[in-house]
Amino acid sequence: MMDSEDDMHDAAEEESLDDFYSGDTAMASDDDEADYEFLDNDTDDSDGMTARRSQQSYTILNEADIRLHQEDDITMISTVLSISRDSASILLRHYNWSVSKVNDEWFADEDNVRKAVGLLEKPVVEITPNAVELTCGICFETYPRGVMHAAACGHPFCSACWKGYMSTSINDGPGCLMLRCPDPACGAAVGQVMVNLLASKDDKEKYSRYLLRSYVEDNRKTKWCPAPGCEYAVDFVAGSTNYDVICNCSYYFCWNCTEEAHRPVDCDTVAKWILKNSAESENMNWILANSKPCPKCKRPIEKNQGCMHITCTPPCKFEFCWLCLGAWTEHGERTGGFYACNRYETAKQEGVYDEAERRREMAKNSLERYTHYYERWATNQSSRAKALSDLHQMQTIHLEKLSDKQCQPVSQLKFITDAWLQIVECRRVLKWTYAYGYYLPEHEYAKRRFFEYLQGEAESGLERLHQCAEKELLAFLDGEGPSKEFNEFKTKLAGLTSVTRNYFENLVKALENGLVDVHSQGTTSRSASFKAAPSKGRSGRGKAATSRSGYGKGLDDTDHWYCEHCTFANQNSINICQICNHRR
Repeated sequence: MMDSEDDMHDAAEEESLDDFYSGDTAMASDDDEADYEFLDNDTDDSDGMTARRSQQSYTILNEADIRLHQEDDITMISTVLSISRDSASILLRHYNWSVSKVNDEWFADEDNVRKAVGLLEKPVVEITPNAVELTCGICFETYPRGVMHAAACGHPFCSACWKGYMSTSINDGPGCLMLRCPDPACGAAVGQVMVNLLASKDDKEKYSRYLLRSYVEDNRKTKWCPAPGCEYAVDFVAGSTNYDVICNCSYYFCWNCTEEAHRPVDCDTVAKWILKNSAESENMNWILANSKPCPKCKRPIEKNQGCMHITCTPPCKFEFCWLCLGAWTEHGERTGGFYACNRYETAKQEGVYDEAERRREMAKNSLERYTHYYERWATNQSSRAKALSDLHQMQTIHLEKLSDKQCQPVSQLKFITDAWLQIVECRRVLKWTYAYGYYLPEHEYAKRRFFEYLQGEAESGLERLHQCAEKELLAFLDGEGPSKEFNEFKTKLAGLTSVTRNYFENLVKALENGLVDVHSQGTTSRSASFKAAPSKGRSGRGKAATSRSGYGKGLDDTDHWYCEHCTFANQNSINICQICNHRR
């Protein structure tokens, strides 16, 4: 729970949020029931969630699935091109397992493809077919024909030399998949059939593993799940614009950059943010903002208390004034004593320190701004990790306990799991909104104001859902038996889950679109005044909720209507709020 962030939102925002998120009085009146129209049938909501998750643009593959896909592609190429499976495997490996690429290149210029890959149209006939013994081209020993082997090119080598040659190539890494004839002047390909015939057991297993991994790592539409220790692969549908992937190991990542899933932030921003978090630039900013160099040895010195008399550490031991950086031997009562320096004040008035002070002040402001966003980014990251732990505990311990106390099957408690899953997802989204906010241009004042408003509403709504799922549930876990209020709690928690999910989905869409509504409704002016939108309270009383989304100059009330829940100014041509999906 982010107590440090509650101070970011004033009382007016919290009050206006009462209309958007179904709070403590969810069952107070008939009007409240209208807010939960989507819960007339509990199964409809869960089915909708399942339907959204089932609309995937990817398929999770285990090792057996990968091998099956690989074998199917090899069989297809072998059948279409009328070549052996070994040759088909070599072809596919050369063209990164792209069946369409193999077909296009093969039918465009078969001879050129064969030459590039090392596939001979017909095996070479031995020069001495009647010879009883042959000389190995590597060790130059003479062996009986039975222990000599050759690729399609016909160059004979003994079994021992073949085995050593293959072992060296396989132990060198995946390059063994492009194995060629040992003869330096020959480019004939050596496939898996020959490796299985001549290589040792360990080398055959390594080769097979390299071939399997090659199908994932060299294929443009498949990738390994980046989670540590995970052996699942993901087959992605080309053309999809949603790169979010949930692996069977429960790791959530971005297909495009393989970093943790980061919507609504794009991959370039994530790369910049991660680099900034790990780079030395922030250390230099801190040094510049909080220290000064010793005038003699130039080592940075931090002053955290005491007078202006500074002594550098050994071996330098130079004594100087912190303010003007002059030698302390030239200071005393006449220069202001130990806690002041009139030389510095005089020089400052003359502009001597203007540039240095300006740089130090800029570095300090930059560091403070970065720290603000990073702390909140990290806080949400740790909150998400805690929510994942609580979700696991809920699934493994508390659900069974609650099922016994409330006399309800575990299947009827799925709304609790859904709530925690939504909390985990919202923490992830909220975390990345801080990276989004950090890189939002300072000069886009109206857009920044609108972003901060949306982010604040998201934080407040998520905290309310988290509070309900965590604290209010304890009363039923600690109770002695069935509670009459449990059904009301169920309705409230399911309602908060649905409303929060809708809000965050629309928040993600708005940020991914670059908050275009801000510009489309004339909000680029710094002096834009934010209007108050009328909102109906839960008890039926009318109240005004201060809005930062009903924009000022150029906004005609005859062309727009204000949402009761989030106070967003929508065009009259639409009847559903673009932010929270509340119907007009």
